[in-house]
Order: sequence, then structure tokens, then C-alpha cells
Amino acid sequence: MNEVLAAFSVVFSFDTIAVIFLGALAGILIGIIPGLTVNMGIALLLPLTYSFQGVSGILLLLGVYCGAVYGGSITAILISTPGTPASAATVLDGYPMAKRGEAGRALGLSTMGSLFGGIFSTIALIVIAPMLATVATGFSAPEYFALAIFGISIITSVSSQSMIKGLIGGGIGLAIATIGLDPMTSGMRFTFDSIYLMGGISFIPVLVGLFAFSQGLLSTEEHFREGGIMQKPVAKITRILPSWVDFKRCLPTWVRSSVIGTGIGTIPGVGGDISSWIAYNETKRWSKHPEEFGKGSPEGVSAPEAGANAVSGGCMVPLMTLGIPGDGATAIIMGAFLVQGLALGPQLFTEHPVEVNTIFIGLMMANIFMGLLGFMGMKLFVKVMDVPRTLLVPVILLLCAVGAYTVNHSMIDVFVMMGAGLVAYILIKLDFSMSPIVIGIILGPLAETNLRRSLMMSQGDVSIFFTRPVCATFIVIAVLTLFLPIVSPMWKNWRQKGLKKKQDAQSNQPGV
Repeated sequence: MNEVLAAFSVVFSFDTIAVIFLGALAGILIGIIPGLTVNMGIALLLPLTYSFQGVSGILLLLGVYCGAVYGGSITAILISTPGTPASAATVLDGYPMAKRGEAGRALGLSTMGSLFGGIFSTIALIVIAPMLATVATGFSAPEYFALAIFGISIITSVSSQSMIKGLIGGGIGLAIATIGLDPMTSGMRFTFDSIYLMGGISFIPVLVGLFAFSQGLLSTEEHFREGGIMQKPVAKITRILPSWVDFKRCLPTWVRSSVIGTGIGTIPGVGGDISSWIAYNETKRWSKHPEEFGKGSPEGVSAPEAGANAVSGGCMVPLMTLGIPGDGATAIIMGAFLVQGLALGPQLFTEHPVEVNTIFIGLMMANIFMGLLGFMGMKLFVKVMDVPRTLLVPVILLLCAVGAYTVNHSMIDVFVMMGAGLVAYILIKLDFSMSPIVIGIILGPLAETNLRRSLMMSQGDVSIFFTRPVCATFIVIAVLTLFLPIVSPMWKNWRQKGLKKKQDAQSNQPGV
């Protein structure tokens, strides 16, 4: 109880409240502008966490996370352009509502759905995370190695459509993680006699380059390709607060979609974009008026927003309890925990109970601020779409350079950031995802260190990973996660060929 009271006193101090509020505001602004992604916004602000005391920096990023996922729905409804991938399903019914003069109603429903989903998932996080952490307190080196392998295996889920490209990205991340001093012997590895590389590749500049600088380059390219043209809103915004009739109609949709989003969020590697589509499809399946979907259905706007924003709390469950990022955004937020010296996993709950409760309460406040800002500042946010890219992109690139420099006050970090951004730009053009690279960088040292510790415990006997039930379970799940995308299409093709042969045989029978 004392830990909870201490957490409340931290969160409700003026400084922390201001940080969460500004984070939610910045997130909404980032989400509104097409081309600026959630991951980009979090990576861009990540260097600021160095200057914050305690978990304030983490709460800032959580505010950005919640705000950016919601902010994408504003452009999805007004100009049929989802600000974030998670808002793509919102276009289907939000834009038709705006075209028929109900833009305010659609924005109100999306705001309420986002608020409901975020609060629901935060409550689920508060309930589920401590119980899961209690189970995980018995883990030792073999279990942590298996857990890290399972975390690395989710690259097939967070990667692009090609699993091979996802594995290549994960390999790049693991290779970067080996640079520097050996964690067990302190021997130099791949340093090329460079003092800078002895400490390894600096994590924050790489993140900023992968997610922010590369997106700035892509936005520059898109600006020149489109000639700087930006679509304007189709309708004026009137009333935003949902009516009582709409509230009663959409409440079951919000509950169902929030359950779906929270559940999907707890599965590492899935993310809000998939959650929004599943929530939309299930709402259409259960609707009494499925014919309205795609033409401006209130449930069609409410479902994807509740599902997408409910992922935020769900993704924090595996991150905080097991140290496995739930999606690309939480993989970057994981860096903020490392900056503050907070080791993710079950020990976080036993060694830092005040910080854990502060994050719980802070995430709840981030969602509340997101909702309040959405209802009160909507007309102001819409004006952000008028900001020309010729002004926006240079500011983003400048912030990337400043953010990379402030980590160690080294120009080498700026060059590392720019190099990572250029490489990321090329990889994105080749349809690679950046999330596997980040996961490889973060989880690579955890896997290596605990593998070597486990082999020291067993005197080189690898059977230690298969004789311990929890460890064996994680390894089996990791193998299935890695190879299921390969085996599943092969199995499907084999079945289709078998059915085709059977049908051909039946058609060739006499009298058929």
C-alpha cells in the first residue's frame, strides 16, 4: 500500500503531470501528420529521457505512444489518409461519415473508443502483470536464455511480409549487439582498434536513425514525388462529444474491441494495426446492421480505434514481466527502461515496486489526457495538417541530429545516427522492417550472456535447456514461431494439391 501511495505522489506532482500531458499532446500531433509514425515519434523523443529523473522519461514516451495511435484517426476521418497504420481501418467508415457532414460525430466516436480501449487495457495490465511476474520470479539463466530466444523469434511477426527479410533484419541486430567488450571475458570484439566501438554501438543514435531519420528521408522523397500537395478536410467540425444514443449503441463494440485489442497486445509482435482490423471484422460479424459498414457506420469507427488503443496496455504486459517487447513501439520504450537502469522482467516488480506502480498510474493518466485533449482541442489539432512539409521535414532531421548528439555529446553519435538512417532508408525501400533489427540489438546480449551462464552451470551439457519444463516450453514455442510461417504455406499447398488430385480422380471415374 505504501508503494501505491508513493507512486500516486510521484505521478500527481506538477512536473510528472506536465510531462505526461506534453507527451500525449506531442503524440497526437505526430499521429495527425501523415508520414510521421508512432515509432518515429517515440524514437525522436527517446534522447530526452536522459535528462529526466526517475521514470518521468518513460511516462513521456507512454504519453506519445497513446496519443500517436489515437491521432492517426483524425486524418483518417477527415482526409481519408490514416496518420498511422493502426488507423487504416478507421478510413472505411470514418471518411464516409465526414463526407456526409458528420465529421464531428465520427471524431467523437473515435476519441471515445480510443479512451475506452486505453483505460480498459491499462486496468488489464494492472491486474495481469503482477500475477505473471510472480510466476516468472523462479527463472534462472536457462529460462532467461529461452525467454530471449522466444523474444527474438517474434521477428517473424513484426517483420515485413517476407520472413527471410525479417530474419536478415534480426541477424543485423544480433551482429550489432556483438560489437564491443565481451560480457563474460571483457575481451574486445569487432572494435577495429576504435575506442568508440569498445563500448559497443550506441543504442539511442541507432534507434533515432532507424525510425526517425529514415522517415524524414522518406517524407522528403514523398514530398517531391507528390509536388507538395496535401488534401484538405472535406467538412467542418461541429459537435464532437458523442450523444447518449451513440454511446449506448457503441458501448458493446468498445467492450468487445477492447478485449480483442488487449488480448492481441499481450501476444508479442502483433501490434495495433492487426488489432484494429480484427476488431473491425468482429464488430461487423456481430452487428445487426452489417450492410452499413463501409458507408459510415458508427460501430465501424468505434471498433478499430478501441482495438488499436487497447494494445498499449496489452503490449506492456510481456515487456514489463518478461522483458519481451510487444511491438515496435514498446521495443523502443524498452530502451528508456535501460537508460533509467531498470531491468525488465519479474525482478522489476520485486526490486522497484514504486516505479512499477508509477508506470501503471502514469499510463492511465496518459490515456485520460489523450481523451481530454481529443475532445477539447480537436479544432486546433486539425490546423496542424496545414503545416507544409518543406518546414516540417527539416525540423525533424535537425531534431534527429540534436537528439543523437545529446546522448554522449559526441559528433560520432550523429554520424552513427545518419548512417543508420541511410541504411534504414534503403532497407525500407526494399520492404524490410526495422523492428527485427531493434529486437536483435536489445535481446542479443541477454541471450548470449544467459546461454554462456547456463552452459557454465551444466558444465557444457546442452540438455539443461530441455530438462527444465519452462525453458523447454519457451524453446518449443520459439521454434514453432520461427518455422510456422514456412510450414503453414507448404502444408496449405500440399492439401490443395491433394484435394485437386482427388477431384480429378473423381471426375475421371466412369459415369461421373
